[in-house]
Order: sequence, then C-alpha cells, then structure tokens
Amino acid sequence: MIVVYHAFLYRIFKVSTLMPVYSLEGITPVVHPDAFVHETAVLIGDVFIGAGCYIGPHASLRGDFGRIVVEEGANLQDTCVMHSFPGKDCIVESNGHIGHGAVLHGCRIGTNAMIGMNAVVMDDAVIGDSSIVGAVAFVPAGFDCPARSLVIGVPAKIKRQVSDREVEWKTRGTLEYQQLAQRCRASLVKTEALKEAETGRRRMDAGEYDFKPQAAGKPGR
Repeated sequence: MIVVYHAFLYRIFKVSTLMPVYSLEGITPVVHPDAFVHETAVLIGDVFIGAGCYIGPHASLRGDFGRIVVEEGANLQDTCVMHSFPGKDCIVESNGHIGHGAVLHGCRIGTNAMIGMNAVVMDDAVIGDSSIVGAVAFVPAGFDCPARSLVIGVPAKIKRQVSDREVEWKTRGTLEYQQLAQRCRASLVKTEALKEAETGRRRMDAGEYDFKPQAAGKPGR
C-alpha cells in the first residue's frame, strides 16, 4: 500500500518522495524541480543540483565539509561520490558527464567535460572544458589541464587533444542522460518484478548508439 501511495505521488508531482536528503546544521540540499535524483542517492548538507540534472542510483553527495555543486544538465551516474575538504567546493559545471563509480574530491570539472567510469579526481584539480578523463584514471591533487584534453593513466597525464568527433560523441551521450532524467521523472515507478516476460515484450526506445570513440593514442578527425 505504501509503494502504491508513493507511486501515485511520483506520477502527480514528478519527484521522489523517498529521496534521502539530509539537512545538516540547518543547511539543506537544493534540488531544481526539473532535476531527477534517484531515491537511493544521498544528498547531505550544502548541495546544489541544477535543472535537468540526472543523479543516479547510490550516488553520494556529501556537503558536510564543503559545498557540492552539480550545474545544469550534468549527470552523476551510479555509485559516484562527490566530497571535499572543509571550506573547499567540489563542482561539476554545466553538461558535465560523470561515469559510473567515479570519485570527485574537492575538484572542478569543466563545462561539457567527461569523467570516465571509476576514475578518481583529487583536490584542487581542474579539468578543462570539453575534456575527457579516461576510465580508472587517477588525477592527482592540483592537476590542471586545458580545454579539450584527453587525460588517461595512473597517475593521469595529458595524452592529446580531444577531436571534434569525440566532443560530438560526448555531447550526444550527455543529451541522452538529460533525456533520461525527464524519462525517469515522467514514468519511473517502484514496482515488483514480473515472474515471466510478457508476450511480445518491447525494448527500451532510447535511441541508437552508433559511434565508437578513437583509441587513446590515435587522434580523431
């Protein structure tokens, strides 16, 4: 009965009534009405989520020491962590794209930049606009890269400039997550699993993925 009630509220108001949001010392997270935050994500204290953002399952945004900001159109995927030291901000600028399991600590991710799955970006690092940080990279404290850098490795280094084609690929991927935020706001409802698939079960209509990025060492066009 409780699940049905929450599903009803979700369909009417397009917000999760179960989203774990915690005020700390009188400071409460701010979530734009057009953002989607999964009910298993956790927001604590001084956190700002902008319009059109997607915050995935089990993401942790702890504004208990410094401010956490996810600007308009950005996405923070499953199990990502954002945190910082006292008095420091951790910021993902507009249209930033943070892949599954990434950890951001007291850093700044530039506009339209992408952080790959399970990458770690440490304190006072600055990732330039439209840059791409490769999966499982370790970006050390104080690292700074110009716009459109491809950053890979442990410790991370600038490999080359990101191509126009790769920027296009990244931008399209981020648009898909912006659309996912709206899809979730419109129709995601907690339910029970079916015991068997329906006859003629349809597939998700989420567009097509028809682009393969260049290998790390090969410049694109």
